[in-house]
Amino acid sequence: MNKIGIIIAREFNERVRKKTFIITTILTPILMLGLMAAPTLMMLFAKGDSKTLLVVDESQIIAPQLKGNDELEFRLSDLSLEQARTDESVFGVLWIGKDVVDNPSNAKLYTNSSSSMTLEENISSQIEAVIESERLKRYDIADLEQILKDVEVNVMLTTFRNDVSAVEGEAEEATSSVVSYLLGLVLGLMLYMFLIMYGSMVMTSVIEEKGSRVLDVLVSSVSPFQLMMGKILGVASVAVTQVAIWGVLVCGIGSAVLPALMPEDMMQSVEAVQAGQMTLAEADLDAEALSALTIATDVSGLVMMFVWLLLFLLGGFLFYSAMFAAVGSAVDSIQDANQLQTPITVPIILALILAMSVFNDPNSSLAFWGSIIPFTSPVVMMARIPFDIPTWQIVVSLLLLYASVAGMAWVAGKIYRVGIFMHGKKPTFKELLSWVRQ
Repeated sequence: MNKIGIIIAREFNERVRKKTFIITTILTPILMLGLMAAPTLMMLFAKGDSKTLLVVDESQIIAPQLKGNDELEFRLSDLSLEQARTDESVFGVLWIGKDVVDNPSNAKLYTNSSSSMTLEENISSQIEAVIESERLKRYDIADLEQILKDVEVNVMLTTFRNDVSAVEGEAEEATSSVVSYLLGLVLGLMLYMFLIMYGSMVMTSVIEEKGSRVLDVLVSSVSPFQLMMGKILGVASVAVTQVAIWGVLVCGIGSAVLPALMPEDMMQSVEAVQAGQMTLAEADLDAEALSALTIATDVSGLVMMFVWLLLFLLGGFLFYSAMFAAVGSAVDSIQDANQLQTPITVPIILALILAMSVFNDPNSSLAFWGSIIPFTSPVVMMARIPFDIPTWQIVVSLLLLYASVAGMAWVAGKIYRVGIFMHGKKPTFKELLSWVRQ
């Protein structure tokens, strides 16, 4: 164990002390937050130039009801369509036919430069609204528009779990499948990324050291199995360190920064709803917003989430990195490794595909078995956990995963101890199987 500890320390220090590790550890959470906020920021700041449209309305119905904004101005024109189209000082011409109410397709847009989907949708939606209003008038019903507004309804469905008992003295906690879906998607993708990225790191390290004949020297002091486990555990400690740092950052933001940034009245409303003092409608909150804020500010829940993440990350990494190490020991170059690592990467990709089925039904048979079988369980189970699945399923999945790690390490060790001494020839799958049997 002392020899393995020396190898672990070497692998850990070599990677953690690199500037790339420090930069990615700090920047990745910032980039993830930036990607989440990007659509909103683009809507706020990425405004187009102001455009003017001449409107030639032969129906005399649509044009007076068109409403412009900061980016689009409608200017009514008395010119004919041919004359209006010669005006290059405007963005374009909107022509509307006489029978547009009966024939909604009788409207055309002529532009002097490239148009955009947003602009065309804006114009189309306004014309549709006017036509619908005009058609309703034909029914000659008094206050028809007001009647339709009164009939309109927006259902705010609040979901509660019968199988989750509330703590005595506290209100039942509302759940949101949308928030669970997004959280499960992030966690599943994170596991997928770590298994591929860090697993390939182990394989690359073995190939490089084998090519430089460093391994031939090392095995004179340690056994091949000790060397393999030292490299795997060393890289695993790097992954665990990175996730732990992210966990501390997220928990710190959720407990201290987020409540300070959120409006005080909103936080008071959230606390009142959580305490059962008011309903979602009274607080002007929807279930998604409430659930997201609850998760983000619940430090104990965040800590538990990261504990599960670390356990499945470590188990999944140990399981797959043993196979990556075996492949690295059996070849002399990255190019030769591509064919042999296909059986390893396929289950990881399959796990991500199965995780997508979780979002349709987290309790389906497919989702359940995908989260139990060790080849797919790390990714699929992390996608299911936000849906508050029974704890016994998580425990069973972990036990099977770590039991499989021991078996996979034994198989990989058999290949590794022969492969590190093989040079100049890429083994076949049949030869790899014979190494295991030796």
